[in-house]
Amino acid sequence: MKFYNGIIFIFLSIFLVSCEEEIKNPNAYFSVEIQDEQKTYTPAETISVSLQNKKNVTISTTKFKFNDTEIVGSSIPLTQQKMGKHTITGTATVDGKDISVEKTITIVAPNKPEIFSYNILETYPHDQNAYTQGLEFSNDTLYESTGQFKESTLRKTDVTTGSVLESLAIGDRYFGEGLTIVDDKIYQLTWRSGSGFIYNKNTFEKTGTFVYGESKEGWGLCNDGKVIYKSDGTEKIWTLDKETLAEKSYIEVYTNKSKIDTINELEWVDNRIYANVYKKDAIAIVNPQTGAVEGVVNLKGLKANVTQHPKLDVLNGIAYKGEPNILYVTGKNWDKLFKIEVVKK
Repeated sequence: MKFYNGIIFIFLSIFLVSCEEEIKNPNAYFSVEIQDEQKTYTPAETISVSLQNKKNVTISTTKFKFNDTEIVGSSIPLTQQKMGKHTITGTATVDGKDISVEKTITIVAPNKPEIFSYNILETYPHDQNAYTQGLEFSNDTLYESTGQFKESTLRKTDVTTGSVLESLAIGDRYFGEGLTIVDDKIYQLTWRSGSGFIYNKNTFEKTGTFVYGESKEGWGLCNDGKVIYKSDGTEKIWTLDKETLAEKSYIEVYTNKSKIDTINELEWVDNRIYANVYKKDAIAIVNPQTGAVEGVVNLKGLKANVTQHPKLDVLNGIAYKGEPNILYVTGKNWDKLFKIEVVKK
């Protein structure tokens, strides 16, 4: 009798361990499958999903979510979805318990980016010692943020002469990054300190600070008058609340083939984000709703027009005055700023 009871005890132990394993290791039992699975998808596609039951356990119900939205049935239209990574969650109900597994897909831009070139219209002097991080016009006055520890500044400059009209050192322990102007306020990022500064545009008086959220680092800023956009050195561009500077959401920057990371200085141009790509002689033209790269301005050869010296660094700095197809661009420790016409290649 004791032997028989022992067998029952062992059987129940194995059963309980199996159930516990099922809860702790759902991927051993289920997986999300996509019909005709691809490496990437576009917003023009609809995908069909199913839940593979690897061990033929009894399932009472099955349901799916795309990101945080529950879907009806098993077809998921990708129309109007943002670029980048998305999560499909499949949930099976077994013995009254929900067991979930996930699968990640990547959505890329539906079309190849249009390629643009440039014509140099004017060449202006620029402070060779300025490690340019942010560049933006307010009327005809050019505001600039410069970087490097113990050298970072906020500046007001005359674009035609290159003269620095006003300069404010931001502190030795800060590495200045991008800036943007909203109404009478200047917002300036710092690199890795996790915070940025707010100034009165007219007096350069520091009126406040703001902290980053999940974005960690500060790289570039721009705004559309209602929303502030922030890059953090990855493929992400974050949307910030205009009043609180809190991070609300983000887009991921993708071409029709792959992500574009190290997004740097930003400028708002004709309802698009123009973004410097760090260490590339190129500006990406990004759809602010989806993250799709719709165009690329190839600026190859522009750097050859500045004085070559040991501290010369990469292209960085885009400013726009509202002139159709006209940008003002420079780089880190460049002694020139260029007014260029963007033309179709």
